[in-house]
Amino acid sequence: MTLRKLPAARRAALRSGTALPWLALSLAAAIALVVAGCDTNAQEAGHMPPPPAVSVATVLSKPVHQWDTFNGRVSAVESVELRPRVSGYVQRVAFDEGQEVKKGDLLFVIDPRPYQAALDQAKAQLQRARAEARLAQAQDARAQTLIEARAISREEFETRKAASAQGDAGVRAAEAAVAAAQLDLQFTQVRAPIDGRIGRAMVTEGNLAQADQTLLTTLVSQDPMYVYFESDEQTYLRYAELARKGERTRSSNPVRVGLANEDGFPHEGTVDFVDNQVDPATGTIRARAVLPNPDRVFTPGLFARVQVQGSGRFDAMLIDDKAVLTDQDRKYVYVLGPENKAVRKDVVLGRMIEGLRVVESGLAADDKVIVHGVQKVFMPGMPVAPQDIAMGAPAPSPAQAVAMQ
Repeated sequence: MTLRKLPAARRAALRSGTALPWLALSLAAAIALVVAGCDTNAQEAGHMPPPPAVSVATVLSKPVHQWDTFNGRVSAVESVELRPRVSGYVQRVAFDEGQEVKKGDLLFVIDPRPYQAALDQAKAQLQRARAEARLAQAQDARAQTLIEARAISREEFETRKAASAQGDAGVRAAEAAVAAAQLDLQFTQVRAPIDGRIGRAMVTEGNLAQADQTLLTTLVSQDPMYVYFESDEQTYLRYAELARKGERTRSSNPVRVGLANEDGFPHEGTVDFVDNQVDPATGTIRARAVLPNPDRVFTPGLFARVQVQGSGRFDAMLIDDKAVLTDQDRKYVYVLGPENKAVRKDVVLGRMIEGLRVVESGLAADDKVIVHGVQKVFMPGMPVAPQDIAMGAPAPSPAQAVAMQ
């Protein structure tokens, strides 16, 4: 404070030297205020906040299988493109598009009248050939008698014998023509060759269908289903090594499949085929799994996630992936130490198995890992209020947390 801002009496006292007692009193008051403030801060510092509540779970140790994950596509076991075997105009479409049909069900009818007429003509030709054959046989029998009596020449005898053989051949040709005409007439009814779900009708009534060319519709089987997927070269070599050691078979290995809208891998099947060569362009080999499809969950063409059992059974330590923290290039977790203090442990992690993370090194089997609330731990050695849960369990609700305390 400057002299100009002081009252006139105090300015005069300062100039005369009589203001020293007044300054001493002001300085003492200021020092008292500072000391009082320090005491207040010290008192506030003495009231420490309670340790944060966290959930801890003991490391889960159990025997597991390693599963490798691949991408695949669903495919039908049987798939048919229906085309007519005879040409003609479509007279009737005898199915509902998209429905499931049974083998032998009528699907299309092609105008049968020209083929019925051809069959009738072939049958008439057969009757004529049979009549001619009977006449030739009778003449051949008479010629046999006459040649013994030397009543006809050898040339006439051979001519009648050849005519009889020709008649038999004509009958067989006419019978074959009747059979072909019957097949053509039968082919005017297009029937389902397999059980399955039928697609849309590509040709409707009144349109011309060309034999072996016009696509009528498609038909795919429904149960079971295939899932094709590609395995990389390193994985294939690892599987082959395990097979040589007797730890897995070369086929019929279990698989688990999940669709794009599903969590996890709820469907189970087996590998029933592995290709005989690796594609040199991609370095992959194709494999196929077969799965039951009684509920019609799978449709050909769907994307699928495939897990293949990639190892024999081994003991593993598992933790919840939410407990893992990252410090630059290192992974670590906090475990519960003495006096309920958080202790940092660096870990080496493996792959996910059954929703939990494999710990290859860094933890002991009896360690209690801080899973939920780990973000509240700011430094190693910090005290916490632990609540025991099972590894992989969700965080306890506030009510449960209070009950566990």
